Amino acid sequence: MAVEFLTDEQAARYGSFHEVPSRAELERYFFLDDADREAVQAKRRAHNRLGFAVQLTSVRFLGRFMPDPRQAPAEVAEYVAEQ
Repeated sequence: MAVEFLTDEQAARYGSFHEVPSRAELERYFFLDDADREAVQAKRRAHNRLGFAVQLTSVRFLGRFMPDPRQAPAEVAEYVAEQ
């Protein structure tokens, strides 16, 4: 992605969590619908399913995949795991 129009701070923050998403953002971007749940259930183990679900929902929020899903705030993982 071309980032010449972004400040250095904006470019550094792009595609990463810089704060915990609000409750409204969690409900909007991190909700798993039936199709999402079906895709998640196809994964082999619980930790694979959680990691996949966190990546799936984080890409909606951030606009890109995280290089390391452990970068997601604990609140995001907890919200997704509850589903």
